[in-house]
Amino acid sequence: MDLKLIHSIGVFDSGIGGLTVVRSLMERLPFENIIYFGDTARVPYGVKSVETITQYATEITDYLLKQRVKLLIIACNTIASVAYEPIQERSPVPVLGVIEAGALCAVEATKTKQVAVIGTPTTINSNAYARTIHQNDPSIRVFSQACPLFVPLVEEGWLDHPVTRLTAQEYLKPILAEHVDTLVLGCTHYPLLKPLIQDIVGKSIHLVDSAEAMAEITAKLLQKRGLANPLRIPPEYHFCVSDVPFRFQTIAERFLGRSIGHVEVVKLPL
Repeated sequence: MDLKLIHSIGVFDSGIGGLTVVRSLMERLPFENIIYFGDTARVPYGVKSVETITQYATEITDYLLKQRVKLLIIACNTIASVAYEPIQERSPVPVLGVIEAGALCAVEATKTKQVAVIGTPTTINSNAYARTIHQNDPSIRVFSQACPLFVPLVEEGWLDHPVTRLTAQEYLKPILAEHVDTLVLGCTHYPLLKPLIQDIVGKSIHLVDSAEAMAEITAKLLQKRGLANPLRIPPEYHFCVSDVPFRFQTIAERFLGRSIGHVEVVKLPL
């Protein structure tokens, strides 16, 4: 491990979706070092059991803690929805999850107290968004919709393909019937579909991008805990995957809009 990467922010996801969080962190916190782990050998998580997801997530957590990260970010809604507490229990450093970030943002955004959430089947079935929203405002009505085809469509790069548009129209139809004013993009792949989704739902519905919300919460936590990097020098970014590094690199550079250099392959469990 590069010594300059010690005390980095550790970010992890089941695959590549969490790179939308990394992109927001790079923009909001331009001097913070980041280590990203994508479990590309075992993706997708959204259709796996709670026990399996928890096992995989704790293996990744242990790996990142060995890299001496100062903060862990669960950049995967599916992991955050079912394994947040086990991860928090084994981590000596603060743990942030995208669900809390997106839920808080939705509570602040809604005027009509009618909120919709879209996500993977596991995230939706966990009811984690509705539970977190209701903890902050019990009067908000939450409508949930699983969108299992969105992840493969995003990874295929079909961000404005006719097939993606038709799929989105079908998924969003029941939500539009509920007259919500706020829609939470409850999967880190979904921000890449934001222009398409906004076009379908119209300008009157506010889209909550949990990646942007997470970057803001991270910035506040680093300041509050005195963990912000005091050095004003270009940061180091380190990317790890459990398989197919070339495919990851190709998609990652599209997600981030920059070259990322070497991608390390780490086989888990260690």
